[in-house]
Amino acid sequence: MIRLSNGHTFEYMVASGALAFDGLGWPWEQPLRWTGLLDETIFTTVIKTLTLKPRQGNRRWYNPFRCVRFLSGGTLNAVGLTNPGVEWWCRTIGPRISSSIPVMGSILGEPAELVTMAKMLNNFDLVGMEINASCPNTNDDLLANTGKVIKSCEAVEAVCHFPVILKLSVVHDVKTIVKEVEGTVEALSINSVPWSVVFPKRRSPLAHLGGGGVSGKVAQPFTWKLTNELVGMTKIPVIGPSVWNFEDIAKLRGLGAEAISFGSVFLKYPWRPTMFVRRDKKERR
Repeated sequence: MIRLSNGHTFEYMVASGALAFDGLGWPWEQPLRWTGLLDETIFTTVIKTLTLKPRQGNRRWYNPFRCVRFLSGGTLNAVGLTNPGVEWWCRTIGPRISSSIPVMGSILGEPAELVTMAKMLNNFDLVGMEINASCPNTNDDLLANTGKVIKSCEAVEAVCHFPVILKLSVVHDVKTIVKEVEGTVEALSINSVPWSVVFPKRRSPLAHLGGGGVSGKVAQPFTWKLTNELVGMTKIPVIGPSVWNFEDIAKLRGLGAEAISFGSVFLKYPWRPTMFVRRDKKERR
């Protein structure tokens, strides 16, 4: 269980984008909500990452799965941060965010852009703010942006009304970053893994879209290794990623994760997270 400085506690998180921009899910997920197979109220949900200006990325409304491939035990996505921009969110989504669904913001950009977005999002009923410093679908050299990540966390924390969470990549210089952001961020989450890291000798089926990020069971050797390393090097709570099967929850707790994140499993098995959480709560009574 993670307790943030604003009093919000959570044990189960939905990773950025899995339940759209409002925590209520994408259109194809609505039948599951109506039948109770997807219960958004039992999670703290991170909205799909926003940028200061609209970003086309690779997703298209008429073919939302053109940038997704299903792997054996996971997924590959090259969405590329498709989003209409923070002003759109503040105008159309923010005013209707329900207080019954704990929602966190998620932002990506240069430090000055992040400050602008954080100030805009201060006006809404959020429980936290995630800095997405690690999207595998950008052209950024994640190994070279250590200083920018640290500066971004400090800049956002100074103006944001909400607790700050940092989303890291397995290719980040995590030792340097974590040391510098202690006392600034209140939790750490972990992003999908660049295709070239998981499959260095294989061409990505989404190479034409930049390669994409691998998540789910196939990413566990990388994301769980980072989970264990982070737990050992910092007191900042770590959110365990890459859940694919029910047993993964206990394994992540065994690694020291204080909360569990459900991400790409929503793409292939959108009913599993709700089923897993219900079962986990029942077994832990």
